[in-house]
Amino acid sequence: MRPVFTPSGPITDPVTKFGGQPVWLDTPTWPLSRELGTQMRFLGQIALPGERLVYLFMTEDEEYVDDTWEPEGGENACLVQPGPVPSFLRVSDQATGPTYGPDFAVDLMPTRGETGSADNLVGGYPEWVQNNDWPEGDYRFLAQFGDLPFEKQPNFGDAGTGYAFVDEMAGEGRFLWQCH
Repeated sequence: MRPVFTPSGPITDPVTKFGGQPVWLDTPTWPLSRELGTQMRFLGQIALPGERLVYLFMTEDEEYVDDTWEPEGGENACLVQPGPVPSFLRVSDQATGPTYGPDFAVDLMPTRGETGSADNLVGGYPEWVQNNDWPEGDYRFLAQFGDLPFEKQPNFGDAGTGYAFVDEMAGEGRFLWQCH
């Protein structure tokens, strides 16, 4: 499915959206940068079946921070609620924090057999920029994003793409990115 982003006022329902502030289903678990100790920047949230949400975050700061591309580097996060916080992350209970921009509602449109490169995709199979970098374990592909609706794009490197994966049994996610 291809996401279509529509500018919106604040979205406070537990639905798929990008930008704005997270709609927490449980106690807030805002991830902190391993290197800087500051809050990561909120990208968006994706609804899962069974009243669950996946929250995507990435460290984005004026000073360079290494390992934002690594799924367990402590500089990005794919959190599932309800679910445990992965052991490699530090979190705070702050409900709000830095974001990439205002709320954008998301509608998912069928791909109808399209082929070729997809900047944004929810479900299906990832279209890798480089090599297959599937996280170890029982993760399934959730989404990829290379062109988000924000004025300031996330730094996925040179024409890069971010990839989100979820292990629904463990209740954990992983987020990584690749670039050219």
